[in-house]
Amino acid sequence: MERENAIDVKDLHISYRCLKSFSIKKSLLHLKKTKSEVHEAVRGVSFSVPKGEILGIVGKNGSGKSTMLRAIAGIFSPDEGSIDLHGNSVQLLSIGVGFQKKLTGRENILLSGMLLGFSEEQVRAKMDEIIEFANLGKFIDMPVKTYSSGMHSKLAFSITAILESDIMLIDEVLSVGDAKFKKKSFNKMKELISNEDRTVLIVSHNSQTIRQLCTSVLWLHDGELRMFGETEEVLEAYEEFMS
Repeated sequence: MERENAIDVKDLHISYRCLKSFSIKKSLLHLKKTKSEVHEAVRGVSFSVPKGEILGIVGKNGSGKSTMLRAIAGIFSPDEGSIDLHGNSVQLLSIGVGFQKKLTGRENILLSGMLLGFSEEQVRAKMDEIIEFANLGKFIDMPVKTYSSGMHSKLAFSITAILESDIMLIDEVLSVGDAKFKKKSFNKMKELISNEDRTVLIVSHNSQTIRQLCTSVLWLHDGELRMFGETEEVLEAYEEFMS
């Protein structure tokens, strides 16, 4: 029996306007020049992800991977095209997204959980488990602006891992943190995605991670879909292209 789709992306286009320092007077005099400073990060991408699929997303830097994840998470709006999550709850796990730097780690757990749609009671019920998994010691009650990127990653991963959503979007965070935490987060990731109802999209430059975790792979190149299919088949073509 064919599985229902968790995500449908159709003809997705997302552009940035590249702003360099310029005066309003200059920009009015050179409107044509200003218009040309637009970078199309994602260009006409379409794909579907069945419920329970673990999709790896590969591509060189600047190919639109993170932009696309942010659009699926609802952070960016498409210029054209559509994203249908079929009513599923979604979490984006990415460094630098979603924390208020002046608040403590503990306060950010509460805020992040509530922004994800959980009630305050639900987040508080999971608070100790999140703090234990993150293993940040006294830093949990210090402002997040004092955290290293590794500590930031630990807290972000712990929130996502313990407050489970239908769709998880993971942007390079499995490769951040010390060796012990990398192993712990990788094992937790394997445990989470073994739930056949959970759909996961993983952006990673680590082919080993993609091979071990993903059931299929999407290759983006300069904002366009280059290849989409079986993990090994796409990775072989991508690795050959990159070498």
